[in-house]
Amino acid sequence: MTDQFLCDLTRKLFFSMSETDQSTPPALPLAVNLQYTRDLSFEVPAGAEIFATLRSQPAIAVNIDVQASRLQDDQSVYEVTLAIKAEAKEAPETEGGVPGRTVFIAELAYAAVVTLTNPPQELIEPMLLVEVPRLIFPYARNIISDVTRDGGFPPIVLQPIDFVALWQAKRAEFPQTAGNA
Repeated sequence: MTDQFLCDLTRKLFFSMSETDQSTPPALPLAVNLQYTRDLSFEVPAGAEIFATLRSQPAIAVNIDVQASRLQDDQSVYEVTLAIKAEAKEAPETEGGVPGRTVFIAELAYAAVVTLTNPPQELIEPMLLVEVPRLIFPYARNIISDVTRDGGFPPIVLQPIDFVALWQAKRAEFPQTAGNA
């Protein structure tokens, strides 16, 4: 369903644009103006003690969220923020350590400022909450990997995220806000 959704989205974007001018290849109605680290935090609550007692791979929980907001009411300029939180805890079967103790917490808010140029109304929300996060995810993944490695732990390599499923889950959870990207 995800691949089909992205194919349909791409077809709609190119089809709606190709009706206007056949002489030039269509460009996506989406421009990434800039992307940046909005907030970054890495904590090792137990300090150096954790390195002495950690004997096994910690259990890592990753939470992902996407937010979008219009920057100016009279323009189609938006800020899209991809929030990633990775929390590692000592595994329950840890010997010599404290099972469940937090090993580290990595939090990243990675944002992009984008401009949408005359997109069909029904595609604004999926462009902001699916396509833009898909474009900026590799950069955010690299930052999380680097910060955990630089923090003295094996790097976290985040697997690709199904942003369509994330968007659909958010729409199901908050149906009253659907369409208000």
